[in-house]
Amino acid sequence: MPATPSTPPGPSAAPAPVPHLKRSLRRFDIMAMGIAAVISFDVVGQIATGGGQALTWTGALALLFLVPYALIFAETGAAFPQEGGPYVWVKLAFGRLAAALTTLFYWVTNPVWLGGSLVFAATEAWDRFVLHLGSGTVADYVFKLVFIWVSILTAVVSLRRGKWITTAGAVAKVFLVLLFTGTALVYGLRHGFQGLHQADFSPTTAGFLALVPILLFAYVGFEAPNAAGDEMHDPKKDVPVSIGVAAAVAACSYLLPVLAILSVTPADKVTGVGGFLDAAKLVFDVYGGWGTPLLTTAAVLFVFTLLTQGSAWMIVSDRMQAMAAADGGFFHRGLGAFHDRLGTPLRMNLVSGVTATLFMVAATTLVHGDTAAVFGVVLTVAVTTLLLSYLVVIPSLVVLRRKHRDVPRPYTVPFGTVGFLVCAGLVYAWIALGSWTALFPGTLEPLLGVTYDFTGTWGVSRPTFELFTLGTVVLLLSVGGLGRVLAAAQDRRAGTYEAPVAETEPLHA
Repeated sequence: MPATPSTPPGPSAAPAPVPHLKRSLRRFDIMAMGIAAVISFDVVGQIATGGGQALTWTGALALLFLVPYALIFAETGAAFPQEGGPYVWVKLAFGRLAAALTTLFYWVTNPVWLGGSLVFAATEAWDRFVLHLGSGTVADYVFKLVFIWVSILTAVVSLRRGKWITTAGAVAKVFLVLLFTGTALVYGLRHGFQGLHQADFSPTTAGFLALVPILLFAYVGFEAPNAAGDEMHDPKKDVPVSIGVAAAVAACSYLLPVLAILSVTPADKVTGVGGFLDAAKLVFDVYGGWGTPLLTTAAVLFVFTLLTQGSAWMIVSDRMQAMAAADGGFFHRGLGAFHDRLGTPLRMNLVSGVTATLFMVAATTLVHGDTAAVFGVVLTVAVTTLLLSYLVVIPSLVVLRRKHRDVPRPYTVPFGTVGFLVCAGLVYAWIALGSWTALFPGTLEPLLGVTYDFTGTWGVSRPTFELFTLGTVVLLLSVGGLGRVLAAAQDRRAGTYEAPVAETEPLHA
């Protein structure tokens, strides 16, 4: 049935409803989309490189960040379930310009991440465990292009079909976690848990500063399905439950693999790119002759889960950015058109695909060094842009909580407004810390008496690193400002507000 969203009260109206949307997402679909989007196998190895304390900090942030984060977004997502999710929330709180810039940072994370760390991790896994591609070869580029554009194609098809691909990815992730963890347990019982004997679980300041941005990046995103709020059957009831279950599954899906990797692999031998599959190669020895085909199967599933993770984020973030464009916040309202038959923001999907492709080419050709160095830099770019967007999103939730108390809230954070403010303050502090350490690594360490070797840590020089990070931030602010100016000029020429329209003409029209 067509979606008939309601507009929440407030001084700024939410974007106009999009025609032709159908309610395709039920509770299980929302839950699966959250799991597919949030559980990041590409960062499991990166987390495990922190050694025993990585497990300590993963558990600590699950309690001190993930829980309050899930609580405030569960309440807001149920109370304000309009299509566009965070774009609507920031606009209602701070206006269109703030919402447009915030959404741009949130959205661009995903094509950058897809064309960066996701495709690099997938290529490395395929090259080492399935079929040799070679670095910088034609086969290497072809694989990366296919990976990117299959992810985009999944976001282009109608949600009622595309959701099954992301659901399959969520199931594959849980299966891989259980298979790997169970196999590592059997391996440890046979050969001893040598890695655990060498691991030091004592938390340190250096480990904390190194791991915080990656862990925050790994844990955020449960609000993402709200970008398709008008396509949910009953968001007021389903969003809180889905976020709660997905958050619990995500916490276990990081803690268990990291523990399994550390139990069988010495910390100094864990790599950020291949950590998960390197450990799988070791423990699958318990299956004898079946070990090699099982490892190949696990590698294929690993690549599939990365692809569906990219797809899940493209599905939701492209909807957010399309709503921003349709509302006059990004270059031209035509970029916010939803295809009348598919019900997807086709033009924005294509923009994401081109952006991911360009970033992949840049990351492959402009950064010199081995795959691990490239991987670390491109992942940091994705971490930076996403975390920066939350510096505005989190305060917008507080504003909505205080100024729109008349909006029905099917779920509320324990202890009411006080509980909400405490949770929001805690989450904001973590995000601010993570944003700083991602943008300016090595600056807090000297103040805390910690030695930091920048080149040794990243494998690239600081100028190259800042070219990707600070350069990306400056470029985005410029693009966002220009996009808003051009959209405003379009509105002035039109003289009227143009609601989002269905895609009824060919793209070249």
